[in-house]
Amino acid sequence: MITFLGTGLLGANFARAALARGERVRVWNRTRAKAEALIAHGAELADTPREAVRGAARVHVVLSDDAAVDAVLEAARPGFGPDVVIVDHTTTSVGGARARGERMAALGIAFQHAPVFMGPQNALEATGVMLVSGPTERLEALRPALEKMTGKLTYLGADPERAAAFKLLGNLFLMFITAGVTDLLTLAKALGIPAQEATKLFDFFNPAVTLAPRLQRILGAEFGQPSWELAMARKDARLMLEEGERGHSPLSMLPAIAEVMDRFIARGHGSDDWTVIAKDALKR
Repeated sequence: MITFLGTGLLGANFARAALARGERVRVWNRTRAKAEALIAHGAELADTPREAVRGAARVHVVLSDDAAVDAVLEAARPGFGPDVVIVDHTTTSVGGARARGERMAALGIAFQHAPVFMGPQNALEATGVMLVSGPTERLEALRPALEKMTGKLTYLGADPERAAAFKLLGNLFLMFITAGVTDLLTLAKALGIPAQEATKLFDFFNPAVTLAPRLQRILGAEFGQPSWELAMARKDARLMLEEGERGHSPLSMLPAIAEVMDRFIARGHGSDDWTVIAKDALKR
């Protein structure tokens, strides 16, 4: 028996995939109707977290945040069996992941944080990426079950909270991409270019290929041999901001970048490569 505490978009499809593999699944959700929908797929419905985890060998937690995970695990605690393993897929704070692991260890309960880069369809199809860290003995025991749930199980080291940290890093980058595309479409509107036409930029310009060399330049602190001077990049940012204002479509992300550029220019870095704005991030 495995249990899913939380059957939102991700948890529900994790449960459906497990049922399709022939596993016995029990579900609970704060909004009961979401858990009830899984009965048609063969899931057992529990009324409380305590009831949901009773007799379960593995409990998968798929909730919204630290507070929800803590509250639900506390409600479930009286029902945990002696050999239960908790696998928490929730995106949480690093400190929260650490504290939960310590609390569970004090109770003699195995706890594994395993956040994911997966959407609902990934959960249903067992594709995407699942992140894990912590003791290798626990991971190896869990590996066969977790590998069935994801396309790639990525181990990030012995530090139990490292998976939580890398999940936040990944989500940050996804936010940057979406915010960048939003500014691109906003500037296109200001310039009179329809959104669909603006996206044709990527038919002949692939910025993704610059990511690896740009990272190497930053990590190597190779700022003194510019391929794009910071002062010139700032000039281009000014042009973009002016076009946005002229077209009554102010940009949202670029002003913050321009502010960082200004700080580094004031520090005398105007002739350096514009990646110098990452310099402070490299300091211990």
